[in-house]
Amino acid sequence: MNDPGAPLASRLRPETLEEYVGQRHLLGEGKVLRRLIERDKICSMILWGPPGVGKTTLARVIARQTLSGFVNFSATASGIKEIKDVMASAERRRVFGESTIVFVDEIHRFNKSQQDAFLPYVENGGIILIGATTENPSFEVNSALLSRCKVFVLQPLAEEELAAVGRRALASGFDAPQPEMPEDLLKIVARFANGDARILLNTLEMIVVNSENGRITEELVSQCVNRKLLLYDKRGEEHYNLISALHKSMRNSDVNAAIYWLARMLEGGEDPLYVARRIVRFASEDIGMADSKALEISVAAYQACHFIGMPECGVHLTHAVVYCALAPKSNRLYEAYKAAKADALETLAEPVPLVIRNAVTSLMKNLRYGAGYQYAHDTEEKLTNMRCLPDALAGREYYHPAEQGLEVRVKERMDKIKAWQAEHQS
Repeated sequence: MNDPGAPLASRLRPETLEEYVGQRHLLGEGKVLRRLIERDKICSMILWGPPGVGKTTLARVIARQTLSGFVNFSATASGIKEIKDVMASAERRRVFGESTIVFVDEIHRFNKSQQDAFLPYVENGGIILIGATTENPSFEVNSALLSRCKVFVLQPLAEEELAAVGRRALASGFDAPQPEMPEDLLKIVARFANGDARILLNTLEMIVVNSENGRITEELVSQCVNRKLLLYDKRGEEHYNLISALHKSMRNSDVNAAIYWLARMLEGGEDPLYVARRIVRFASEDIGMADSKALEISVAAYQACHFIGMPECGVHLTHAVVYCALAPKSNRLYEAYKAAKADALETLAEPVPLVIRNAVTSLMKNLRYGAGYQYAHDTEEKLTNMRCLPDALAGREYYHPAEQGLEVRVKERMDKIKAWQAEHQS
């Protein structure tokens, strides 16, 4: 055991693979990372996973079991000079056959120059770099450095794995008297920890410290876990995961899931205006002409968020989310614009037909701008057979209404217009 005055999570930090809990997909018998450790064939790697799943601990276990030197780097306290000094020391050790593991916690906080400083040493084998991050390394680690590292994805610990960590802590992490905690209460704390061993151990420590002679009661546990701490980084990958979950739940007309993901975002501290903007987008991208009222309600919800903010505006966003989830769905406006955009990018130089140009000068009139223009309001049907697309795109159709909701009427109207134009084609 480590320093008795250190936090429980530090005192109980595992030192061997046998003591390490979780990540069986990487460290189980015969799994790739375990084989690399056992054979002392460690390569530079990025450990990617949420907080409290053992990234730092795993790096220390690797260093201990491979008999490598271990250097811990801080993103906030280490500059280019410090990096180069450590690299020089590692190079000297390499001469005597000792490898050096450089552990960089929260590597995503290192700037590009700092990350680039590791490159030559990783490339020539001067160090083994182990970076840990809670952020998607595809976005946060320089591509040159990432290409030289193997990415291992660490998962949140399962409830039973957390319970096992808790049992070990209760058995050996505290001075006498040994805490007495019923199994059902331990499972409540494990569930509260939500995959994070550090939260589990910190919570257990708080419970034991506040217990009477190590006797742990249901009332004490309920006081210590009365509010779930939501894991949500408004700038990280989880931000995009949750808005994707909301969007796709509405698209799938799953009202309850949509409300849940909305609550996860808002209670996690998301800007309600950001959520409102995404709902406004959804109203046209996934509902469109099938129910145009969805756009009105979504815009109204955005305005309500702007006027009154959180927490009051949560109900307005729920109103919009439920309406959009239950509305008939059509992505035909989205598909129409996508198809038109592709043509527009390929035909940027295509001239506007003379017939629909505005002749604002006499020269333009002499050049036949607007010649032959037909004013639809002058006709009984409010229709003409004038062609408005460029010649290169004549006959192109982008919008194909679906037979969903009110878009059925839109389709009927478009069919009538096409039939009239075919009949009156000159």
